[in-house]
Amino acid sequence: MFHAAALEGSKTEQYQTLAAQARALLAGERDRTANAANLSALVYHALPGLNWVGFYFFDGTELVVGPFQGLPACVRIALGRGVCGTAAATGQTQRVADVDAFPGHIPCDSASRSELVVPLFKRGQLIGVFDLDSPQLDRFDAEDQAGLEAVAAIFLDTLE
Repeated sequence: MFHAAALEGSKTEQYQTLAAQARALLAGERDRTANAANLSALVYHALPGLNWVGFYFFDGTELVVGPFQGLPACVRIALGRGVCGTAAATGQTQRVADVDAFPGHIPCDSASRSELVVPLFKRGQLIGVFDLDSPQLDRFDAEDQAGLEAVAAIFLDTLE
């Protein structure tokens, strides 16, 4: 059984602990769905101020919801649409302080106020996105972005 250690110290130290927890949780497992499910649960319960954490996977045409924690979500998102589709299309992490100010934002959960989406690429191929929503305005800063990009990279390392 996995027991998450409490996140203590500076934000940088907390993300180092979270990364270590993620590595331990995913060690030796290659199943994308299992790892996405466990990583979503780990992050959702480890970080404060989140109302949705999960994955959308690229099916060759669009993003399709994968494992997540939170309320039911939009099932399909076109590339270039909303925060997730923009991250996937541009290959750049999207850190949005106020989702209501983001052109074309897709409001899957009306309580979400800010969002961070990390695009997932393996060997140049789009795998999907790692998506985090918060009911707080401006929940994510540069340290959160760096920490969550590192956690996403740990997930990508488990893929064949």
